Amino acid sequence: MTVTAADVKAEAVRIGFVACGIASLDASIRGDALDRWLAAGYGGTMRYLHRQAKKRKHPATITPGARSAIVVLENYTAPAAERPQSGDAFKIAAYARGMDYHIVTLGRLHILTQWLKQRGAGLAHAWVDDGPVADRELAERAGLGWIGKNTMLIHPRIGSYTFIGTVFTDLELPANTSMTTDLCGTCTRCLDACPTDAFVTERVLDATRCLSYLTIESKGELPVELVPRSDGWAFGCDICNDVCPWNEKFSTPTSVAEFGARPAPDRRDPAAFDNMSEADFSRRFADTPLARPGLERMRRNVQAARASHTKPVNR
Repeated sequence: MTVTAADVKAEAVRIGFVACGIASLDASIRGDALDRWLAAGYGGTMRYLHRQAKKRKHPATITPGARSAIVVLENYTAPAAERPQSGDAFKIAAYARGMDYHIVTLGRLHILTQWLKQRGAGLAHAWVDDGPVADRELAERAGLGWIGKNTMLIHPRIGSYTFIGTVFTDLELPANTSMTTDLCGTCTRCLDACPTDAFVTERVLDATRCLSYLTIESKGELPVELVPRSDGWAFGCDICNDVCPWNEKFSTPTSVAEFGARPAPDRRDPAAFDNMSEADFSRRFADTPLARPGLERMRRNVQAARASHTKPVNR
């Protein structure tokens, strides 16, 4: 059975993805930039990025036998009622208010991989931010947007509140035309709004100053000088997305029920994690992004978030 790129895109939309494109597996055009970024130490303790660097620069080596990458976007935009509110004791990034996207999006991608195999694909391997895939560059290459000054992929009709999924397949599908136009123009809202000055320059993020890295990946104490700047964020940060004009104009709330906010944690309760046991935490959050930092670090993060509400910020 012959499967066309149009067939694949139609099936991706039927499954529920908001956009789909095809990318070639040519070598990355950002290999040197990745090497410089890693050498500068901007990846912090994420040593896996060093181990993955070679494959990130050469996507054809990621899944041997693959000839094309199918790239999809999943919308996780939060409705107004689920965004941080004035009475909140701490803030949680939009993508973490419900079920872990690794579970949700990967499950939907597996529907696509099975569909491909039923139509002649011998290989269809799905990735969702869980391997050595430079997914933003592949999405750009698949015509799904451009990489903005805040390093996020921005789709011109959807915005940047999206998860990127990829399926590496041995089907030889014609690639889309890469989006090469930088539609950020002279806008620097994202760079100017970052509370910790994490952007070295446009499209260069020092992760060790980024609230997402500090509250999720970093295992040590939060930098004393940055705690007052955390702006109440206890898990991740949405600021550089929130201020983007493309999100203000085009983003719409997700229709994926699993991404909807859960009752816990109660963001209004400053002691939400204080009296919780490890078993309680696991029962409530094992299938959410909050499981990654765990209970102790969430306590640390909430404490810092609360402190940031009371300390003056000197930038």
